[in-house]
Amino acid sequence: MVRDNKNIKPRASSSEVSNFLDKLALVPQVKSSSGTGRLMFAMDATASREPTWDRACHTQGEMFKATDGLGGLSVQLVFFRGFGECKNSSWLSASSELVRRMTSVYCRGGRTQIGKVFNHAIRETKVLKVNALVYVGDAMEEDVDELCHSAGELGVLGVPIFAFQEGDDIVATKAFKQFASLTGGAHCRFDGGSANQLRELLGAVAAFAAGGLTALKDYGNDAGQVVAQITSQVK
Repeated sequence: MVRDNKNIKPRASSSEVSNFLDKLALVPQVKSSSGTGRLMFAMDATASREPTWDRACHTQGEMFKATDGLGGLSVQLVFFRGFGECKNSSWLSASSELVRRMTSVYCRGGRTQIGKVFNHAIRETKVLKVNALVYVGDAMEEDVDELCHSAGELGVLGVPIFAFQEGDDIVATKAFKQFASLTGGAHCRFDGGSANQLRELLGAVAAFAAGGLTALKDYGNDAGQVVAQITSQVK
């Protein structure tokens, strides 16, 4: 269990969350040819993320809950850690199975491998449309130009990147914002104190991936105040 940390910085501001959801509402939604929304859920599992990994493993359940009755959602877990280790699951349609996969992963020290995640997403969507890529991480230690090139390819393929940044590392912030901009996605910060906020935001992305803007608005009506305040304003 993760214990409270008195040194945790204040959570992402309400204006940042609002801005994220405003951008989400403007992203063109393209259904998968399979009729089921496909969401790639990628996570940095390097050592710096270990203190909040357990919380992240449980917030994703909202992604499935948000898509009940929308035709379903398939999620693929992708993670990297250690020395060159980057793995992915099969496409899963059950929250319990995704939780089981995630809780079996433990963090290992190593550098970021975001490039591998982006290139995997490119290959996957060329086989069958991926509606959105969610990336959760706290750092960026690679060539940003190379990463932006791959992000640009995802943008051309119509795969928006929703970058959830843990903490406030300046290098990561600049890079994550560019990834979102190049793909028509969005960027939002969170921290160990905003688990509920992250859960609602993941649910919003999942609802969007499965059912478009109508589903996003409906989700906002039933979700917490953070989401409802924004989705109620979508024209």
